[in-house]
Amino acid sequence: MVSRSYSNLLDLTSGGGSPTFGREGKKFPRVATVAGVLSELEDENRSNLGSETPSSISQDRMIIVGNQLPLRAHRTESSDGKKHWTFTWDEDSLLLQLKDGLGDDVDVIYVGCLKEEIDLDEQEEVAQTLLETFKCVPAFVPPELFSKFYHGFCKQHLWPLFHYMLPLSPDLGGRFDRSLWQAYVSVNKIFADKVMEVITPDEDFVWIHDYHLMVLPTFLRKRFNRVKLGFFLHSPFPSSEIYRTLPVRIELLRALLNADLIGFHTFDYARHFLSCCSRMLGVSYQSKRGYIGLEYYGRTVSIKILPVGIHMGQICSVLDLQETEAKVAELRDRFAGRTVLLGVDDMDIFKGISLKLLAFEQLLHQHPDKRGKVVLVQIANPARGRGKDVQEVQSETYATVKKINTLFGKPGYEPVVLLDTSLQSYERIAYYVIAECCLVTAVRDGMNLIPYEYIVCRQGNEKLDKTLGLNPSTPKQSMLVVSEFIGCSPSLSGAIRVNPWNIDSVAEAMDTALMVSEQEKQMRHDKHYKYVSSHDVAYWAHSFLLDLERACADHVRRRCWGIGFGLGFRVIALDPSFRKLSVEHIVSAYKRTKNRAILLDYDGTMTSQGAGDMSPNGEAIGILNKLCRETKNVVFVVSGKNKETLTKWFSSCDDLGIGAEHGYFVRLQRSAEWETCFAAQDLYWKQIAEPVMQLYTETTDGSFIESQEIALVWNYQLADPDFGSCQAKELLDHLESVLANEPVTVKSGQHIVEVKPQGVNKGLVAQRLVGMIRQKEVLPDFVLCIGDDRSDEDMFEVITSAKEDGLLSPVAEVFACTVGQKPSKAKYYLEDISEILRMFQALADVSDHSAKTVSFSPQQVVIDKV
Repeated sequence: MVSRSYSNLLDLTSGGGSPTFGREGKKFPRVATVAGVLSELEDENRSNLGSETPSSISQDRMIIVGNQLPLRAHRTESSDGKKHWTFTWDEDSLLLQLKDGLGDDVDVIYVGCLKEEIDLDEQEEVAQTLLETFKCVPAFVPPELFSKFYHGFCKQHLWPLFHYMLPLSPDLGGRFDRSLWQAYVSVNKIFADKVMEVITPDEDFVWIHDYHLMVLPTFLRKRFNRVKLGFFLHSPFPSSEIYRTLPVRIELLRALLNADLIGFHTFDYARHFLSCCSRMLGVSYQSKRGYIGLEYYGRTVSIKILPVGIHMGQICSVLDLQETEAKVAELRDRFAGRTVLLGVDDMDIFKGISLKLLAFEQLLHQHPDKRGKVVLVQIANPARGRGKDVQEVQSETYATVKKINTLFGKPGYEPVVLLDTSLQSYERIAYYVIAECCLVTAVRDGMNLIPYEYIVCRQGNEKLDKTLGLNPSTPKQSMLVVSEFIGCSPSLSGAIRVNPWNIDSVAEAMDTALMVSEQEKQMRHDKHYKYVSSHDVAYWAHSFLLDLERACADHVRRRCWGIGFGLGFRVIALDPSFRKLSVEHIVSAYKRTKNRAILLDYDGTMTSQGAGDMSPNGEAIGILNKLCRETKNVVFVVSGKNKETLTKWFSSCDDLGIGAEHGYFVRLQRSAEWETCFAAQDLYWKQIAEPVMQLYTETTDGSFIESQEIALVWNYQLADPDFGSCQAKELLDHLESVLANEPVTVKSGQHIVEVKPQGVNKGLVAQRLVGMIRQKEVLPDFVLCIGDDRSDEDMFEVITSAKEDGLLSPVAEVFACTVGQKPSKAKYYLEDISEILRMFQALADVSDHSAKTVSFSPQQVVIDKV
């Protein structure tokens, strides 16, 4: 089966015919080239093709989407005077390098922009050439729109914020500009259209890269509910205190959660993202068997933590070049008798070049013996962005270099060598080879592969060893001084880690690196080389693909549909047997049955968990009374609240059964006495548990203890969500430890940690309710049970198994219903409290009508006390 987007494109461009999906000689459709500003609200009514039957053609294909295609473009002139474009692969592009880790059996298609601007009349020809020759789909974005997208929103808003720079003044990134955000959304939409042209939605994997395309997952998920979608962020992700200042913070988080797998370089970045999801969306995560996942509307969004690696083969091939050997010989002679420290950075505000220069100046001040012997070579690559901040960094760098060379320079000795022009790959590699120590002191950087490249280059080869006069059998050496604020720092355990803002500390680290013994340099180098060579870009890509396959494994099994508009769109993914409870269906069953059991959770089912006043309103009381007056009904409300509170709340409900404290106390009707489901409990364990809870209450602002008759509950709903959750885990472990030999259960719930006697759960009330009807010597033929959280799952389990156990009529209608669309043992769901009340009102109306037409006797139920 061909995707509709694919086949429609073929019909438009080639007059029909089906594309060939074979591994060899695959024909691709001609691609559309018209681009423009598109509304984020368009395509709301496009069909969700992900629900189609999976294709019968086996196809392993990865669509890699990035801001730029891994291509170099050249404008050439032919002999007849006509100019045309020629393209070659960009061997330095990560998107091209990661292909090595995907395997030969995986077809790769690239979607992205070209670095060069292509004239409108040439775009169609260029697009077809790139697709047929390179399997690349170019996204042609109008120059003005691209400038707003890239130099505007990406570089003025996202990039500074993700590197912890707040727009406190117009000079620091500028104020938020809604038009730049709209341009960002429009360009992401254009990318989505390009992916649509080549995707087979039920089979292809899509891998999106970096912050330029953070809302793209929403556009793709909107069109294909089951698209297999991964996203990797190559920049830092800031802490929630920084990220929450972004006016479109919710839109970006929801967009990312439309991916199946989200990747980060470090745990810190992932932790910040998870914290933002918790604080701003109320979405918590769980860690199971080494995998971190977020439950989001029935979908599990997996989190991947793995730093990217380098392409070993490419660096080794450059090391083998004759040009590299010649350059190494030149640098050997140029710096003979001197120790070279090397810095390789982009000329931007986050790379800390000026801080590094000041630290080197401090080194020469404090250690006069190193003057004339140590040289700092600083390679300053052109900045990727533009603006006043780049000019300021350049000015400061030039001034600092001039100052140091004036203070400490002398004929034949220049302390700092600044290279601010673009270098060829072999030239940069040659500087790596001759440097005794590499300094990477960025104040904030997503990953930074410079240390990895340096380590591999220091390993060298036999030709370079000969050039440098080294014995090939001698262990190699290298030293690294790295900032603790860059992504590669955690993986380089042998590096000297520094706070780049502490100039004295960086200067001391430089001195230490120069003084380390030969043996220790060898040991550190060996440790680093083993890691870098085994965790290369192919390893990273292969690992990501395996996790993406695992994250998408249950797509076919789940029922999916989309809800929400614009960037608020998300997909509900549920078990095939899980469906919405139809009011017409349950009313029909209610009318034709005669022995009904109705069991309701209270908190979160009949009233909101976060409501200030949780007592039932007049509407709810009226509905319950109507249901209770029906002689065919036995109605129970069960809650975790204590019996005094529930007695007060339901004082006007004469025939309502109540279960308090999760069913430990039961009252059959208002005139009856409270009963217990167990023999009298010795609650001496409270004397152990309460002091422990009190300790955590004192140290967790916003938490409090609910002391119930047979249970203790520590509630942290009003506390800081991250700290409260952390404290709850500690409290859970602490209580489990001190109560290990006591007859109690320690459980965590929604913003609570609860201790209660073993065996006490809401399932007891469900068993009691079924037993009440059976004592009338009839089998229940209608059972309705509604709840909203994990404590209600025990009730669902009891009533669904009751029919199998012969406790219900063989033709009984059983309705286990949860609140909200989420994984549950219940077979049905209703969206919210308002839907529940409407459903109960419909049942109450049936009972009310029945009461007016049929005379009946007061309800009488006899129960043996336990």
